[in-house]
Amino acid sequence: MARVSLVEAEGQLELAEFVDRLKAGRRGKLLNIYKILLNNPPAASGWFDYLNMVRWELGIEGRIRELVIIRIAYFNRVQYVIKQHVPELAEAEGLSLAECDALKDWENSDQFDKRDRAILAYTDSMSRDIQVPDEVYNAVAAHFNDEEMVGLTVLIGTYNMNTRIFQALDIDLEK
Repeated sequence: MARVSLVEAEGQLELAEFVDRLKAGRRGKLLNIYKILLNNPPAASGWFDYLNMVRWELGIEGRIRELVIIRIAYFNRVQYVIKQHVPELAEAEGLSLAECDALKDWENSDQFDKRDRAILAYTDSMSRDIQVPDEVYNAVAAHFNDEEMVGLTVLIGTYNMNTRIFQALDIDLEK
């Protein structure tokens, strides 16, 4: 059960326009993360705008984006994010269910090529160690230009923040 109340925003005139924007950007649903964040409307608004930028404006290929998001969700043990992304979003971006399942233990899987493995090593290093060793950075940077590396790094950092907020507030999956 969530540690803070879910704001029932339906019918609250002062939130109506923002709630409509949230629903439009999230497949017509007002997700529990936003019901939690609406306890602090500036946080909800900033979160929504920032995550939309991260998802859609960084120029990260959809398959890579989902690979990273799902790996971080497994790494940080956040079922909410896994359930939001697997299978529908992951498959829509080209990840198979076998690949999604293999992300739990990618190092012992044959599902991923050299580029994927470099991305996943970088993701794990940023998630676990924060300070990324040169060999891990150089392996992933061999596959991306500087703009893409910044985008990938922002994506990884953002979803580590995201999953930690989900865990700290114990946000429940929608019913």
